[in-house]
Amino acid sequence: MGALQQFYMARGYTLSLIKRADDYAWDVQPEGFSNTVRWNVGHIYSLTEDLLHRALNDYPVDKLEWTEFFAPGTSPSTWPSSPPAEEELIAAMKDQSKRISKLTEQQLAHRLSTPLSIGKFITMETVDEVLQFLTWHEGLHAGLIDGLIKANK
Repeated sequence: MGALQQFYMARGYTLSLIKRADDYAWDVQPEGFSNTVRWNVGHIYSLTEDLLHRALNDYPVDKLEWTEFFAPGTSPSTWPSSPPAEEELIAAMKDQSKRISKLTEQQLAHRLSTPLSIGKFITMETVDEVLQFLTWHEGLHAGLIDGLIKANK
């Protein structure tokens, strides 16, 4: 299964999960969780935009202004203003998926001029490797979203 197929599977799962979330559950942070459904959805979106742009300079970043809400290390408790609404986040996730679907095999095979590293754990040298990491990252946060939805029932 190729990286694009894996990405679509993860994105489809995430979108199906957030459809199940009650409106109030988007912003409840149960004990033992470091963030909310809204934060996790926005974080998936924002990190995907950031890493794909760093891997492919011509990948246009959409919703750059959302970084202040969803970058690693941010938290709903320190948001400077009102975050994007559920509908905005869902629409952005769907649009992002469409934009990623337009990546060609040549783009996926593109070697990064400077490899991307996540700490000492992983170094990504191609766009395909970046997309594989982003798929894993989305699955990780989808699991958190699932836990948040269950904890908020």
